[in-house]
Formats: sequence, C-alpha cells, structure tokens
Amino acid sequence: MPNARPSHLTRRGLLAAGSALGLGAALAACGSDDKKGGTNKAAEQPGPWSFTDDRGKNVQLKAVPKNIVAFTGTAAALYDYGVEVKGVFGPTTTKDNKPDVQAGDLDVTKVKVIGNVYGEFKIEQYAALNPELLITNMWAKDDPWYVPPQSKDKIMKLAPSVLLWAAETTMQKALERHAELAASLGGDVKGKKAADAKARFEKAAARLRAAAKAKPDLKVLIGSGSPELFYVSVPKMSADTLYFQELGVKFVEPKPNAQGFFEELSWENAGKYGADVIILDNRTGTLQPDALKSKPTWTQLPAVKAGQVVPRVTEPIYSYDKCAPILEDLAKAIETAKKVA
Repeated sequence: MPNARPSHLTRRGLLAAGSALGLGAALAACGSDDKKGGTNKAAEQPGPWSFTDDRGKNVQLKAVPKNIVAFTGTAAALYDYGVEVKGVFGPTTTKDNKPDVQAGDLDVTKVKVIGNVYGEFKIEQYAALNPELLITNMWAKDDPWYVPPQSKDKIMKLAPSVLLWAAETTMQKALERHAELAASLGGDVKGKKAADAKARFEKAAARLRAAAKAKPDLKVLIGSGSPELFYVSVPKMSADTLYFQELGVKFVEPKPNAQGFFEELSWENAGKYGADVIILDNRTGTLQPDALKSKPTWTQLPAVKAGQVVPRVTEPIYSYDKCAPILEDLAKAIETAKKVA
C-alpha cells in the first residue's frame, strides 16, 4: 500500500486506513527474539483444547496453546484477562517507539512484533515462534484482519486460527466472545478485576442510554480524516457504533459507497451533514484535531466550532476494562453537548 491513504478505499482498505498513513514509520520497535512474552497459566494444563470461532470453525488442539500470535488489539484484550501471547501483528508501536493506542496495556517490549503496519507480516519471524494458534478479528467474512491478502494462504497454513467478528456484531457480543476465548485459554474472567470491569461497563451502558434518551434530537457523526478526504461512517457497520445505536444514540446516516462502510467527502463538502457531536477516528494514521485545523471547512463545522469533537476508538480492545471508558466518554460528550446543527 502507498504511504498515503488512497482516495477510494476498498472495504478492507477503509479499516487499514488508520495505519496506512504510517507505512513510512520506523519499525525499530519490533522486539528482539529474546523478548517473546510470557506463558499462559492454562498452557501447563493437560488435555485437549477446542474453541468454535465466529466463522463457525471448531479448532481443536491436543493441549491449551501457549505459543499464540495475535492481532495487537486482540492480544491486548486477552492480556486484560491474564492471557499472554508470544507475538503480535498490527499497530503496536508509534514512530517514537511508544505503545500504539491499539496496544492497550500490553508491554510491547515483551512481545515479538512481526508486523507493525498494514501490509507487513514477517512470515519467517512468525514461523520461528512455532505458533500453535493465530488469533485475529474479522471485518469481512473469512477475512483475517491484518493478514496481508497476498501472503494469506501461506500464513494461514502455518498454524490453526481463530477469527472473531469486529463487524456484523455488537460491542456487547464481541465482548462476550473475547471473554469466552480468554476463558478457554486459561484467562481469569470471573475474578474481582473482571467482575468490576464488567459492572463498570454495564453502568456506563446505562448512563449512555439515559444520556441519549435525554437528548433525542442530538445528532452524532462518525468521522475520519485524511489529507484528501473526510470519511463519514455508517453506524451499523461496526460493533461499537451499532451498539451505541442500540442504546439510543442518534447518528448521521451517510450515503455509503459500494463497500457499504462509509461515504467519502471531499474537504470542500465536509459540511454536507449537520452534526452536533463528531466522534473522530483516533488511530495514529488518521488526522487528529490539531492537524485538521489546516482544513477551513473542518474549522467551520458546527460541532468543531462548539468544541464538541471527541475521540472515537475505532478499533476497540474488546475487554470490559477497555470498553467501559469508551461508553463513559461518549455519555459525557452527549450529556454536555448543545444542539448546534
């Protein structure tokens, strides 16, 4: 992929857009071979292991896998339940070697980074980890997220895989499925930490529902900025925004392109839709508010002028611990927002 986001993205390309702008970033943070992360407590347990993923595929192994390689965000979710992986692929470190937003609480110095940007997957390094299981998301049926299409067949032959939906599902269901996977791998999904996180999430969901009910006329726009285009996303196409919609949040409904995920607007037409609040893609490869100040049409949007722009965690880490703050932040934004469009 080129260093800049293409003008017209494919269905897969939309989702990679958050990293596409960073293809030229330094990859020096890919960990050395002697920093491969810890082992799972369950890995020492005897007996077979099985899990049915969101493709409907039942994966069976002779024992609980301990050599796990996962997409960074999925690894971060598992980590919150005490399940550690040996390697990761996907946005893990920024160009200044700090953890990417998608790395969560992962200690990025203790995992082998076999791909830090979209299109990169170091197959030899992956094979050297002797992977027993590959775990990633699905944004399209049977399409392993962040596994490069051109080398997909070769990669997927090296180890069994588990794929969990990040689209065509809701945040609530995605959280349940990630917890089920973590439990199967020996994670602690019933202890105090996990229980407290789930209770916080449920409280935050109730708060968001109440905030949306109190302001039924408030319109929220799901946006993502690139140098050339402003992308307005369709809420039902992602697990997070579909869930927010179910809780009562009223979203701008754009007219999507053939892929169905979003509408591409030139910056001249960025004001096509009136919105009171904008939730803006927070991924490191997209333009953030400071960078968007150079776009005159951005600065004139009612939500921007009113200071009603909040980050959107476009690819959530599906643990209750990480999703509860997302709901809390959106609830606060709606509670404090004024009708401006």
